[in-house]
Order: sequence, then structure tokens, then C-alpha cells
Amino acid sequence: MSEGTTQSGLSDNAAGALAYVTVIPAIVFLVAEPYNKNSYIKFHAWQSIFLGIAWFAISIIAIIPILGWLIFILGSITLLIAWIIVLLKALKGERYKLPFIGDLAEKQAGV
Repeated sequence: MSEGTTQSGLSDNAAGALAYVTVIPAIVFLVAEPYNKNSYIKFHAWQSIFLGIAWFAISIIAIIPILGWLIFILGSITLLIAWIIVLLKALKGERYKLPFIGDLAEKQAGV
């Protein structure tokens, strides 16, 4: 559990959850101090970025008629549910790993 507060007054839990709002805060947390020194925040920022890449990949598949559309709909629902789960887990201070994406995020965050 991570309940520290950075110098900006933003708690680690809030920063971890904020990383999931869009890719922009995730990138900011990876380059701005003191966030880029915190492995908890870096993990959630990387997981958010990889989640965005996964959504982009299934949106490309949507170009394919019928089968692509079906994959896009099911994939979007799955990623939406995953996004809600990781957002809530980050708010609680948990480092919840999504399958495959979580392993990549841990490797990038140096956990």
C-alpha cells in the first residue's frame, strides 16, 4: 500500500489513479519529478500507457468488417472493465497487475 504524499500535495494513490484518466497525465508522471522516482506511480503510468496502446490496437482491428467489429466491441468492453478495475485499485493503493500488460508495466517501472 502506498499512502505517501509527494511535495506537490498529491498523494501516491491519487497520482496513480490520475494516470489512468488519459495518457497525458501518465506521460507527465513519467517525466516530472518527484513522480518519476516513485515506483508505484511509474507502474500505474506505464500500465495506463499500455492499456491505451491495447485499445488503439483493437480499434485498428475494427477496420475489418464483421469479425473486426465484433473483436472491437468485445475488446472495448473488456478494456473498459479493466480500466475501471485498475483505476479503483490505484485509488485504494493497490498495485493491481493486468495480465500481460501488468508484466510489461512492472518491467518498465523497474519494480
